[in-house]
Order: sequence, then structure tokens, then C-alpha cells
Amino acid sequence: MPALLANTELLRKLLVGFVRDEVRKVGVNKVVLGLSGGIDSALVAFIAAEALGPENVHAICMPYKTSNPESEAHARLVATACGINFSVIPITAMVDAYFEMFPDANNMRRGNKMARERMTILFDHSALLGALVLGTSNKTELLLGYGTLYGDMASALNPIGDIYKSQVWQLSAEMGVPTEVIEKQPSADLWAGQTDEEELGFTYRQADELLYRMVDQRWTKPELIAAGFDTEFVAAIHSKIQNSHFKRRLPVIAKVSNRTIDRDFRYARDWGK
Repeated sequence: MPALLANTELLRKLLVGFVRDEVRKVGVNKVVLGLSGGIDSALVAFIAAEALGPENVHAICMPYKTSNPESEAHARLVATACGINFSVIPITAMVDAYFEMFPDANNMRRGNKMARERMTILFDHSALLGALVLGTSNKTELLLGYGTLYGDMASALNPIGDIYKSQVWQLSAEMGVPTEVIEKQPSADLWAGQTDEEELGFTYRQADELLYRMVDQRWTKPELIAAGFDTEFVAAIHSKIQNSHFKRRLPVIAKVSNRTIDRDFRYARDWGK
């Protein structure tokens, strides 16, 4: 869609500069990220390697026993392609130890636990390495709430949180992400055969066309429907955005003073530096 065609050269400079500046301004030079074998984390790895030098980027692949072996293979491919540090830490033992107490837990609970287990590992390595954790959720996922709060949605910095999935594909091609990763079916790889688009019920490209107009251009529901978008689709996307808004905010704090954190006391992250 023309509206979502990215100026990839400019976008590359902006995001590389963002990572370089935001990491170094807090006094560190290293980052750590989860490298899943998917396109989002691959793009973040490439951005970080260009921003900080590959020697300062530490990627961790954290497979579960039901993960597709292709995911780890693609993660290794990406790490090799951009020259970053790479390690594998399986999460099967730790996740299974918990669910021995809850054997009837459904896929959603298990998937959320896996996502949060992975993030605890990344933040532990953040402390070990003196590094910041990079997020890998794109704008489409964040708006739809397609992520786990304090799991894959947790990070210190997120360089791709304001670009749609369609733009992730474009920028990945610009930066040299391996073709195998760009062309694969998007999947959180939480259980065998799971794919993002099947779980969502629509494709990312369909969602992006609507989300761009709804969020960035602020089209109303009647305007979207008049433009040809299906009424039920518009309603479903709008509902997902509204119902997941709590994931995009800090926890709600009861206001009892004149300057409440995140309402009245609202400074930038690097205030005073």
C-alpha cells in the first residue's frame, strides 16, 4: 500500500541512531535481545549490530521442546549474517517444572509463561553483561495487543515499535536480513504449528492497511467503511486496540497526591542527565 511504503534509507538511519544514542546515554555500550528466528528480532539484531558494533550485541535463542527446529536454525543464520554474539538457552525444564503443578493449563497460559520465562532470562543477562534489553514487538503487534505483558512486550528500548509489520518486511530487505527469514510465515513459535495470522484470523498486511488509516490518519469508522473496509473487520480491530490498551501503559496508580507518577510527574527517561 503506498501509504505504508517506507523510506527505508531514512528509516534505517533513524533507528540505528536511536539505538546508538539511547543505549550510550545511560552509560552502557551493550544490548541483549531474544533472537527467535523470526523477522522482527532479526531486524532488531541487524539494527543493533550496525548501531553498536556486532561485538556489543548479545542474542539469545530460547527454544521450548515443541519449538520448530527451523527457528533455532534461522536464529543462527541471522546471528552469523550480522556477526553478533549468540547463545542458546532452552526453557523446557523451567517451564515444565511449573506446569507439573498445573497439568490442565491451556495453550494461552503455557504460551504466556514461555514468553515471560524468556524475558526473565534476557533481564538476567542484562545484569550479567551490563547491557540493555532490546524489544522486538512491531507497531502492528503492539496496537493489536498481540504480545504478552511483561513477556515479549517488556524491554528497555524498542527500535521497531513505531513501524508496522509491512514496513518491517521492507526494512529487513534493505538491511540484508536473510531471505529465508523474510519469507517465512510469522509465528511466535509457542506451540507446534502455531502461526500469528491463523491465530489472529487475518493477515498482517490486511491489518496494516486498516491500522494505518485508523491510528495514524485518524479515520472514523464510517470513513473506513465508506473506503471499502468490512464493517465487522473494522469493529474487530477497533475492539482489539481498545481492549489491549492496558498493555501499552504503566500500571494504573491510584491518585492521592498533587504529582502522581505517569500523570503529573512525567519526565523523559533520561531526565536530569
